[in-house]
Amino acid sequence: MDDWKKIQEQLKNFRDERDWAQFHNGKDLALALSIEAAELNELFLWKNADDANVEKIKDELADVLGYALLLADKYDLDINQIMMSKIQKNADKYPVHKAKGNAKKYNEL
Repeated sequence: MDDWKKIQEQLKNFRDERDWAQFHNGKDLALALSIEAAELNELFLWKNADDANVEKIKDELADVLGYALLLADKYDLDINQIMMSKIQKNADKYPVHKAKGNAKKYNEL
């Protein structure tokens, strides 16, 4: 079993011990993920990037990842497979010879 799967199992055990699965539909998991991402963003608001509190970043990033893993589990998605697929899609959209050192969107390269 890979590390992502182990973490998903621990998250599900935590959730199930509290009888929270009833609240974890796809919509609410996606909303929770978005809210946690906004809380992560808030740590950088009105600051230089290097001035954000790393300990708080860890907590908020863990929340984002946790909800992402629960959402993936909800739809029986393989984290490794979807990530590798997305990396390949991005590699196709952003070939090195066009994108290296460039922040333009793929349709502007």
